[in-house]
Amino acid sequence: MSKQARARAVFRCAECGWETGKWVGRCGECRAWGSVAEAAPAATGGAGPRTVATAVSTPAVPIGQVSGEAAAFRSSGVPELDRVLGGGLVPGAALLLAGEPGVGKSTLLLEVAAQTARRRHRTLYVTGEESASQVRLRADRTGGVQDELYLAAETDLGAVLGQVEAVRPTLLVVDSVQTIGAADTDGVPGGVTQVKEVAAALIRVAKTRGITVVLVGHVTKDGSIAGPRVLEHLVDVVLHFEGDRGSRFRMVRAVKNRFGPVDEVGCFDLAADGITAVTDPTGLFVEHHAQRVPGTCVAVAMEGRRPLLAEVQALVTPSPAERPRRTTSGLDSSRVHMVLAVLQQHCGIRTNASDVFASTIGGARLLEPATDLALAVALASSHLGSAPPLGAVVLGEIGLAGEVRRVRDLSLRLAEAARQGFATAIVPASRGVGESGAPRQVDGMKVVEVGIVGEALRMLGIAGDRGRAHS
Repeated sequence: MSKQARARAVFRCAECGWETGKWVGRCGECRAWGSVAEAAPAATGGAGPRTVATAVSTPAVPIGQVSGEAAAFRSSGVPELDRVLGGGLVPGAALLLAGEPGVGKSTLLLEVAAQTARRRHRTLYVTGEESASQVRLRADRTGGVQDELYLAAETDLGAVLGQVEAVRPTLLVVDSVQTIGAADTDGVPGGVTQVKEVAAALIRVAKTRGITVVLVGHVTKDGSIAGPRVLEHLVDVVLHFEGDRGSRFRMVRAVKNRFGPVDEVGCFDLAADGITAVTDPTGLFVEHHAQRVPGTCVAVAMEGRRPLLAEVQALVTPSPAERPRRTTSGLDSSRVHMVLAVLQQHCGIRTNASDVFASTIGGARLLEPATDLALAVALASSHLGSAPPLGAVVLGEIGLAGEVRRVRDLSLRLAEAARQGFATAIVPASRGVGESGAPRQVDGMKVVEVGIVGEALRMLGIAGDRGRAHS
């Protein structure tokens, strides 16, 4: 009998929910070590219970007769967050906000809770990671003490549901879902089974009572949301809160949104007295120089549907070591190596005996190919000691053949550069790959079209005849 029971045992990964019939030291799905443990065996008995039809609670009606007023947007009180959500909070919706430790998730949601309570909408903030006194200290520091903001320190799902029954809020914030445990469910809080049960129970409450529920989620060391993947499927909106610990700048990015777009980004400034919206973040990523400086170039990146100007800086210096260093910050290291190879092959700029350092300003992350040409200009400028002109912005993707390829949303990028007062823009040619076009004026800014990397360097007065010979 014991052998049969042992044969029915199930071992489940606490990280991703992968199941196997025997214990293993490493998960076969997510490859995590030590995360597989024995789970309660599923009850089996023949063909299992048969599901029968029951009386419906609400009859089905044509979709045209369904009222959409109950799902109307309500402002969160934080305009940048409303921008990402597509208009605001939706009654009955479940949101998941994930981010690295210390990035400011609790501070942002406490601000949302306080702003909602200031509009006379009752709000319940449930904290499972901090005590109520600790949250109160943060609220005092950030000005978040409001009469309609209720605070509870709970780690049991039943107690959380009891608090919801007593307070009857319009907004429920749970910080975090990994700290809440269900007493009648196997596993420890934060495990796959527990997270699924807690999330499902809170979402049921949100749908039946018309409460907006915001769940805080942890992330793994590779940046993905911790817990079962089904958690992201259960909620209506998944938001990622991102930021560099060395910078006060933070961004909220929508990964999933059933009520709005997923290509919007909200920008925030995290300070000691709270978190504030940054409606024009360009100044954080561009250093305004009074004179020409070699090794610098300004690019225009797209964060969602918002163009952001960012400065790329490069330092190319002779290396005393046999293997020169290649160090990057805020840039894709593989694209930096590719741009260096293109400069060597097509522009005669050899850096194989030099240390190369490439970075961005203000903690910006430039990962899209549209910033390749700006990176190439910064690297060539530092290596040759020739600075690009002031007031110039550079856009374009670089191919392995040295051609400059077109980028998306070029009109939005040029409009933002012109608004910031730039006088010249180097952009990919509109006629075709590798071809050049005639200069034109866009909002008072001179726009020069180039087809190859060497031509862009010559237009900026960097490469001279040397770039022409190798292009």
